[in-house]
Amino acid sequence: MPLLSFLIYVFVTSFTPGPNNIMAMVFANKFGFKKTLKFCFGVCAGFFVIMIFSSYFNLLLSNFIPKIELPMMILGAGYMVYLAIIILKSSSANEDDSGEKYNNFFSGMILQFINPKGILYGITVVATFILPYYHSHVSLFIFSLLLAFVGFLSTSTWSVFGSFFQSFIAKYQKQFNLIMALLLLYSAASILM
Repeated sequence: MPLLSFLIYVFVTSFTPGPNNIMAMVFANKFGFKKTLKFCFGVCAGFFVIMIFSSYFNLLLSNFIPKIELPMMILGAGYMVYLAIIILKSSSANEDDSGEKYNNFFSGMILQFINPKGILYGITVVATFILPYYHSHVSLFIFSLLLAFVGFLSTSTWSVFGSFFQSFIAKYQKQFNLIMALLLLYSAASILM
């Protein structure tokens, strides 16, 4: 396996803005890092399941991708637009708690099953870097754990950023929400392009 290419791909893809990272940062800014950890653990658990599915069904899925790719992209992009609207409508952390119902383990986990960036990433990383070199159940499980852990690191890092700059972001809440919503809209558009 070309280890350096694998690591670059994994870290760049995991740490760039996407629904997981943006929502983790927004939640941490609004509710604090500690309360956002349950969302981050949910992302990790969901992403682990996606990686396991990608590992075992990659060849099977590759036969059906032309049939399921467009509906998955539309569903995922639509969900990202929905998240962007929620962020745009939310007010400051002190005035609004409505987003708290989404800041939980279950929401973080479910997000992975409609997150086209995560699904496409899973299919790509498994097909390109893992299955050509590793086939045992143990190696597929270990790679799935590793990739889920990197996903947890990325959402946690974005959460720390959101929490650390909480007072700064509170001063510029509308601008922050606009930027985060625009990043989500960009993510949605880039999936459809």
